Amino acid sequence: MRVQSSAIASTGIAVPAPAKSFGTLQAALGVAAFSLTFPATAWGLEGFGPWSLVAVRSVLAALVAAGCLSALRVPMPNRRDRPGLAVVAVGVVVGFPLLTTLALQTSTTAHAAVVVGLLPLTTALLSALRMGTRPSRTFWTAALAGAAAVVAFTVQQSGGALTTADLYLFAALLVCAAGYTEGGRLARVMPGWQVIAWALVLCLPIGVPAAALALSYEPVHLTAHSVAGLLWVAAGSQFLGLVVWYRGMAAIGIPKASQLQLAQPLLTLVWSVLLLGEHLTVAAPLTAAAVLVCIAVTQRARG
Repeated sequence: MRVQSSAIASTGIAVPAPAKSFGTLQAALGVAAFSLTFPATAWGLEGFGPWSLVAVRSVLAALVAAGCLSALRVPMPNRRDRPGLAVVAVGVVVGFPLLTTLALQTSTTAHAAVVVGLLPLTTALLSALRMGTRPSRTFWTAALAGAAAVVAFTVQQSGGALTTADLYLFAALLVCAAGYTEGGRLARVMPGWQVIAWALVLCLPIGVPAAALALSYEPVHLTAHSVAGLLWVAAGSQFLGLVVWYRGMAAIGIPKASQLQLAQPLLTLVWSVLLLGEHLTVAAPLTAAAVLVCIAVTQRARG
């Protein structure tokens, strides 16, 4: 049985308004899933080393993806799509999780939110270069304003210090934006869930020996927090969140979908308070209001 694509088959076909609305909802669900990634990673680091956590989460997510592909008898991706899948694998499956996990060893989740605050703008820029998209001036003005608000808030929260963790975070920003751009492009020719599923499976031959090696060198102390954190970053962030995210990008376009991520740092801060006991300042609701306005503008701006 061949699974039919539920994503956009061609960029030249207009997407009905209900499909765009559903696409926005799916992208928003992806953002909600991603907003838990940093707190869940912090939990996972309570019981796992950084290399073990990243390798094991990749293997677990890949096994889930392989099971879905096998159960639905999904054929192998076309040869022309495999380089793009490799970019998704390097950027989203390996690069971003590894670099942010290394950063979170010494950085708070609030400081790490700088990455996702800048990610929408970086993704939109790479999309314009890679796919020839031309968003309007209104779009760019709102995107820059939203990114500036998020960056100002998160840098203020962290005291504005630049550390080794910042280098990890900025590198993670670039590789993730590349993975999102290629994933959004591929989701126009295959279902979004297959994009991330094949990218995960592509990493499995490397992930299994990497997990075995890391676990042999890094001590493991299983706790409720560490297990819950591992399961979430593997199933929620690494697979399910990316499934709805890529489907959403295919429906509404990469630039507009990426701007929904402007809300992600603020959601992460909320989870950090509830799950990690971090404290927020009065700047949080003011920044949230500014970000929501920027998101509304970008969603209405014509490309």
